[in-house]
Amino acid sequence: MPERPPIGVIGVGWVGLVTASCFAELGHHVWCRDIDAAKIDSLKSGHVPIYEPGLEDLVTRNSERLHFELEVAPLMEHARLLFVCVDTPPTYSGDADLSRVEAVIEELPSSAEHAIVMKSTVPVGTGANLRRRLGELGKADLGYASNPEFLKEGSAVGDFMHPDRVVVGSDTASPWAADAVAKLYEELPGPVVRTDVASAEMIKLASNAFLATKISFINEIANVCEEVGADVKEVAAGMGLDPRIGDKFLNAGVGFGGSCFPKDVSALKQLAGNSGYHFQLLTAVIEVNELQKRRVVSKLKKHLGSLVGKRIGLLGLAFKPNTDDMREASSVVLAARLQGEGAIVQAYDPVAEERAGELLTGVAMCDSALDAVEGVDAAVIVTEWPEFAELDLAEVKRRMANPVIVDGRNLLGADEVRRAGFVYEGIGRT
Repeated sequence: MPERPPIGVIGVGWVGLVTASCFAELGHHVWCRDIDAAKIDSLKSGHVPIYEPGLEDLVTRNSERLHFELEVAPLMEHARLLFVCVDTPPTYSGDADLSRVEAVIEELPSSAEHAIVMKSTVPVGTGANLRRRLGELGKADLGYASNPEFLKEGSAVGDFMHPDRVVVGSDTASPWAADAVAKLYEELPGPVVRTDVASAEMIKLASNAFLATKISFINEIANVCEEVGADVKEVAAGMGLDPRIGDKFLNAGVGFGGSCFPKDVSALKQLAGNSGYHFQLLTAVIEVNELQKRRVVSKLKKHLGSLVGKRIGLLGLAFKPNTDDMREASSVVLAARLQGEGAIVQAYDPVAEERAGELLTGVAMCDSALDAVEGVDAAVIVTEWPEFAELDLAEVKRRMANPVIVDGRNLLGADEVRRAGFVYEGIGRT
């Protein structure tokens, strides 16, 4: 393998660790920095504190190329490009909290040999603001480029190695930085989209907002289907055959969650508002998503009446399968609403139990899906883990006190479940 230039990664969370590990797989030595000493010690010992399919194998296979540090000095010594992968969570106002990004800018020394590469999702205009701040700090010689990530939790390694596109935003003060970033991706499939920094920042936010809009749209269609007797799965299948629409993100359910869609939709809406424009469509997308998480409660009350003292089993807690991410997970809202109605809640998730336990007060965590339905008055599929589709329905029914299933992801075959003796409620299905 030819010699590859070393790379620096600042922030070794989910995006940072995937980015670092994949670049290491491509042959680069990657110097990773994080201020969390426990995380760095864990990674140095070979333990990956994040659940992402294929990531642990990647870290292990490339252990000689991955270097984990608590200080930024080793990155400055070894790498020219410094990928910033720190969190930018929403504030109470809906704006992105850029304090971690700003801390990185404050800490980096002045150097004409180095460039900041922004992988963190930031509001449009952040690059220009950071360029001004660098000037104020006497660090105008630092290069800058935007390189937003488009990784999906549960398939992030494959997304990095086989991207549908790579976006690189160029700073006019240091075009060499964007050239160097684009060169890193030359051997990967997918086009490299070269643009200005502001457009690169907007591409990321607009992409996630559009996908979230598709999800809220099909959930609205599902709700109408329930009123008129149509089946949203058949409707979505027919819609998806139109190439102008496509079949992706047309799965009705209990709403979207995770670290990207809710945050990025809110950030784009807030950005528009701060600019004097009311983004009405995104206001509706957010409202629909929040209401969708609560519709399950109405479905349960339809069959059980009052939920006071009723035992409800939740199958799946993570916001999607193949991840342990609980950020903005529908299960958190649903569990709280059920408890608010007086229900007793027990739950199971194949990998997210530890993280879920930190958020779901008073929810009994079970060791298996069958344990989660033991003695319940109704079971709710919240996350579409494949193992739930393979459950022995006869055994599930034997264990339940009352055979009611609310399929919040339309994972099961409605006719099959009903033939097995259950009351079945899907999303947008009759």
